[in-house]
Amino acid sequence: MSNRLQVLISPRLDARLHKAAQRNRVSKGEWVRRAIERALADDRIADDPLAKLSALGAPTADINEMIEEIESGRA
Repeated sequence: MSNRLQVLISPRLDARLHKAAQRNRVSKGEWVRRAIERALADDRIADDPLAKLSALGAPTADINEMIEEIESGRA
């Protein structure tokens, strides 16, 4: 089941939305749904320190290997 959400926007914002949707070859409604999903995902990451670290995409390794690499660099 879907729910309807009505939001009033300015003509200028509507024109920008129209262009963005065209560039992505989706409807304005689909573009807005995707934007809401991204915003909510970003909000979840902002509240969760582990999610923030995971979102960095930084390389990871076994902690002992990392300590060895750090120590070998100091020698």
